[in-house]
Amino acid sequence: MHGVRTTAIGEEQATMTASVAIRRVGIVFSGGPAPAANAVISACALSFLDAGVEVIGILDGYAHLEGFKADDALIEGEHFLRLGISDVSGIRNRKSVLLRTSHANPARGIRNEADLLDPERNAAVISILAAAEELGLDALVSVGGDETLCTANHLHRYQQLVPGARRLAVVHLPKTIDNDYHGIDWTFGFVSAADFAAHEIRNIGADAQSTNTWYVLELMGRQAGWLTYAAGIAGEATRMLSVEDIDGVFDVDAYAQELASLMIQRETAGKRYGIVCVAEGLAALLPGDDAAVDGGGYSLLGTAHVGERLAHAVETAYARATGRSVRVRSKQIGYEARCAEPVAFDILLGSQLGVGAYRALTEEGKAGHMVSVHDQFEIIYIPFGQLVDPLTLRTRVRMIERGSDFYRLARALEYHGSDPESR
Repeated sequence: MHGVRTTAIGEEQATMTASVAIRRVGIVFSGGPAPAANAVISACALSFLDAGVEVIGILDGYAHLEGFKADDALIEGEHFLRLGISDVSGIRNRKSVLLRTSHANPARGIRNEADLLDPERNAAVISILAAAEELGLDALVSVGGDETLCTANHLHRYQQLVPGARRLAVVHLPKTIDNDYHGIDWTFGFVSAADFAAHEIRNIGADAQSTNTWYVLELMGRQAGWLTYAAGIAGEATRMLSVEDIDGVFDVDAYAQELASLMIQRETAGKRYGIVCVAEGLAALLPGDDAAVDGGGYSLLGTAHVGERLAHAVETAYARATGRSVRVRSKQIGYEARCAEPVAFDILLGSQLGVGAYRALTEEGKAGHMVSVHDQFEIIYIPFGQLVDPLTLRTRVRMIERGSDFYRLARALEYHGSDPESR
């Protein structure tokens, strides 16, 4: 791929006009799994294959590409697949990700454009472009979360900054069950994950009612509470709490006292049970805690067990307030939601994004764009420059705004104690 190279941030920066036809395209799926992942891969691959374009499926995210050297060999079946129509047909409802994935994070360590040009920091970018050369790729479809979007932008921006850099047209498809992406209203997999978690909440709620038990359920949500709130609303949780509700540090003992008061209120209606849903991202707000990280630099917030800490604190607060004991159990709902059965909405959304990647590259001649939808799945293309901070090269997280209608919906459906028989 060849195109006009500029240094402006925005639409001009993101546009690369194709001067030759795309003959071979790669698809890489990076980060955590998400329901309807295969709908995205299938629709994207089928669109290119129907147009006579070869499709290479990169296996295991960027794990085999970020350290690639010019004299290395990429092995078919181990590092990549040549996808044919039979490989990507009838897989839209499959739970496991066809291409597999990993948390390899080539964007790690790059925080500005100077880093992007630093040979010690841009090694992963150089390696990916070298691997693309080895595979003969004209374009790359990136599917993933915010760090994967950063990597896509690094690949795109590096080509603009370095004369003679190998040309690779890059477009990105947004993926996360956390739904905290700017540029798209709902990310594929979010509704399916929320639906699965809501079923879990309702099942545990039945157990809670049957055994006079309280549960604190910790749900995935690294930085925002979309999944916790959506699952809690659909699962009819008693209370929901996420990072958007906290100013400063998360005082577990103070919130435990609040929950103990709530438990006492519910007892007046003969209800000695309830479900409290909390987002794992609260772990990052615990005072004095340094969350563990994996090899890709991602915080392992689940290892802080914020739900378990809160459950123990509630037992203590309740005992102090009443002189009686209460049973409060904790459970994490996380990995099982990432490969849940995809609902129809996510299959539709994922499929349209996959087709959108094909249309962006072949019909629109775009690179450096994220594919999105609005209205009734109408495809739109958003330049990376509108999604990535030009100074830090980081993406912004979309939080639930306090006072928004979605936030008010959650607050309206929680148990308040004013009418204990209503919930």
